[in-house]
Amino acid sequence: MIDDLPGGLTARHPAEEDHPRVLAVVDAWWGGLKGQAGALERALLLPRLYFQHFTTSSFVVERDGGEGEEGEDAGQLAAFLVGFLSQTEPDAAYVHFVGVDPHLQGQGIGRSLYRAFFALARSHGRRYVHCITSPQNTASQSFHTRLGFTASAAKPDYDGPGLDRVTFIIDLAAG
Repeated sequence: MIDDLPGGLTARHPAEEDHPRVLAVVDAWWGGLKGQAGALERALLLPRLYFQHFTTSSFVVERDGGEGEEGEDAGQLAAFLVGFLSQTEPDAAYVHFVGVDPHLQGQGIGRSLYRAFFALARSHGRRYVHCITSPQNTASQSFHTRLGFTASAAKPDYDGPGLDRVTFIIDLAAG
């Protein structure tokens, strides 16, 4: 499904049963960014419906214990990307939420997930991919810029009072 992952990792589309697994790692992977308010915000951004209705445009990456091997890390969540094809903009797709285990960051896993999503978007005739992050998440901002996304200035109250966001867009036809 995703050919350029580091060894020992496999990707698949998520299932509803993956929802609690993802929620269980999100706060730890974000290092407690924005405290309890941030933890609640992240949990509310990933309701079960994404794992029921957007599975064909999303991915999970797991550690692979190999055939017959019962390694302690086998099947452990390594990364995920929740995305979808826009229902209202026929040339757009949207990456809603992405996470990579901090111990695995810097190995190209996030880039591989985005490449797979870009390929999926192109295969459905989509030209643009959008996403957002909080202004405090400077690591996300740097990552998206390195991938070729264009970032906006912080947009106050984008997602409601006090929920400022930085928006990103990439033109898949430009690359």
